[in-house]
Amino acid sequence: MIGLAYPEISPIIFSIGPIAIRWYSMAYLVGILLGWWLAAGRVKKYNLGLTKANCEDIAFAVTLGIILGGRIGYVLFYGSGQYLQNPLEIFAVWHGGMSFHGGIFGVIIALFISSYMIKYPFLKLTDLVAPVVPIGIFLGRLANFINDELWGRVTDVAWSVRFPRGGYLPRHPSQLYEAFLEGIVLFVILNLLWRNKWCREHDGVISAVFLLGYATFRSFVEQFREPDAQLGFLWEQFTMGQLLSLPILLIGIYLLLRHIVPQFKKIKQ
Repeated sequence: MIGLAYPEISPIIFSIGPIAIRWYSMAYLVGILLGWWLAAGRVKKYNLGLTKANCEDIAFAVTLGIILGGRIGYVLFYGSGQYLQNPLEIFAVWHGGMSFHGGIFGVIIALFISSYMIKYPFLKLTDLVAPVVPIGIFLGRLANFINDELWGRVTDVAWSVRFPRGGYLPRHPSQLYEAFLEGIVLFVILNLLWRNKWCREHDGVISAVFLLGYATFRSFVEQFREPDAQLGFLWEQFTMGQLLSLPILLIGIYLLLRHIVPQFKKIKQ
């Protein structure tokens, strides 16, 4: 049988009595801490007008946005009748089930509230946070691979992997595709833009590229990812991930055009 053997790794890093530390939860924790560290360092380096207390409050709000948005998004977009039959299951986040699209909207709401509370420009705040988000995406997708979940469609490519929960059929390691594109590649692009003074000074440009980049990469990888069993393919053979990426793509285009169009008008004049 073709395909690489799945390197079975326990989803639990270690446990102390009834308490188990899992790779997935560790990915969230490390991603948030690394993101906060990098963003806080830039606040100080570029004198962005935020205090240490502001950064800590923003990090806390973003954490809530990720967890609440991710869980609510999963229940709304991917949930099946189980949540209607057992509403308390909605709060059982340890059973798994988080939507990254829901997490994005949760973070946007958290940043909007934070910007209002501390009287700081909203898009300037999103530009600060956007370049560090791929850290969490990268770690989260690696955790998905370790957890033997969200694998790809059956294929005969040489680098296919035989996932146990995927029936030991050779499948695309789509989690690793996403870790590379949405994590590493997007991180490099956004942080190169951050070094550009024009991009930093035009609020919303970096955020727009993040939204465009994520939506594009996610929609591309969805062509290799197995659709969620409870949903399958949706309208015109699109997956839920692709449909949810569409509004993110449109918002990104709008934000980018707000700055690009005036530049073209200046050139013509």
